[in-house]
Amino acid sequence: MYERTALPDGLRVISARVPGARSFSIAAFVLAGTRHERPEDAGIAHFMEHLTFKGTAAYPTTRAVSEAIEGVGGGCNAATDRESTVYWARVPVAETDRAVGVLGELIARPRLDPTEVEREKGVIVEEIRSYVDDPSEYAGILFDRAMFGDGPLGREIAGDEGSVRGLTPAAIEAFWRARYRPDAIVVSAVGDVAHDDVVARVAAAFAPAAPPSAAAPQPEAPEPAPPLPAGERVLVDRRETTQVQLSLGVPALRRDHPDQWTLEVLNGILGEGMSSRLFLTVREERGLAYDVDSYIVDYADAGALVIRAGVDPRNVRRAVRAILGELVRLRDEDVSADELRKATGYLCGRLELRLEETRHLASWLGAQEALHERVHTLEEAVEEIRAVGPAAIRRLAGALFHDDALRLALVAPKGSARDIGSALMLDGGQR
Repeated sequence: MYERTALPDGLRVISARVPGARSFSIAAFVLAGTRHERPEDAGIAHFMEHLTFKGTAAYPTTRAVSEAIEGVGGGCNAATDRESTVYWARVPVAETDRAVGVLGELIARPRLDPTEVEREKGVIVEEIRSYVDDPSEYAGILFDRAMFGDGPLGREIAGDEGSVRGLTPAAIEAFWRARYRPDAIVVSAVGDVAHDDVVARVAAAFAPAAPPSAAAPQPEAPEPAPPLPAGERVLVDRRETTQVQLSLGVPALRRDHPDQWTLEVLNGILGEGMSSRLFLTVREERGLAYDVDSYIVDYADAGALVIRAGVDPRNVRRAVRAILGELVRLRDEDVSADELRKATGYLCGRLELRLEETRHLASWLGAQEALHERVHTLEEAVEEIRAVGPAAIRRLAGALFHDDALRLALVAPKGSARDIGSALMLDGGQR
């Protein structure tokens, strides 16, 4: 169970009390991501996340921020996505005030020191290079471009070297003032702490350093997602590797689509865990890959279902055909009652075990309050998953899996994956 309070300035607080919990976890979701950037400021949301940890009013250095949490055995970090940035901390429950205070400082009172801006540019450039140098990571970056095009949903979250080096302290401060507003923040907390106590602590810790100016710029609404797929059918990056890293997928569902739980079950059957069809077919039966799985991407108005694998260059065509074969099976055949029972049991059990930990429960509640149309309890989510039937899965697969929807991205050595587009057909592709 959870409780929810909206503060007068628009900041929302959602919490769940867990009697006897020894840890306290807090997650603060800020509705600021790559969808909220101007093209010339690509990467600014991610840069802002980095810069908050460079010092705040109460914790003027990176070391002071980290020691405030790590000094009591806790952990603290942040991550930027397309539509939000989340900050989190987990500490012993006796240090609740400390965790709330540190996150409030990071979000409401960052120093945004121009000297740190220049220094951090080099750090983020190296981060971007690490993604480019990782074939598996870069295949995913290419897939985003193939599926979502060159706009905010398709470009790298961290930006590129040129856009990062071009960011100015003034632009970063303007982004913070426009996007890190109380009415764009959700704070979620889980531990053995009463909701009213959480609300009081959050109200004090997250109070803006100064009242917002009436002249402060109103944030612009993000541009809508383009019709999908928006990019090239096949994108290939050539480099000297011993494997082909591939990402293959189709447009799927927007967040909170009526069929979202059906997609969760379909994805579970297809590519989650060692009992999934992709694992059993592509790896166990055919020996074509060590790693193969699938995952869902969902945004407010668009989504994708993505499969990724690393395969021998000599086997890339066979691997693509094997993956497509599993999509055809889901499209053309009903899932058996036994397989459906095992898949829903896996999904429900994993969710129950995950939400037993305060940090994951705080993230679950916060993300749903910030990004979804409603907050599901664990019991409601389990009920939704178990209600999915074979007919619904087959109907959804039929709507999603067709040749025009397919997009493929590969990082591959020279000479491999030639004419791979001819294999990218659900029925009758060249083998």
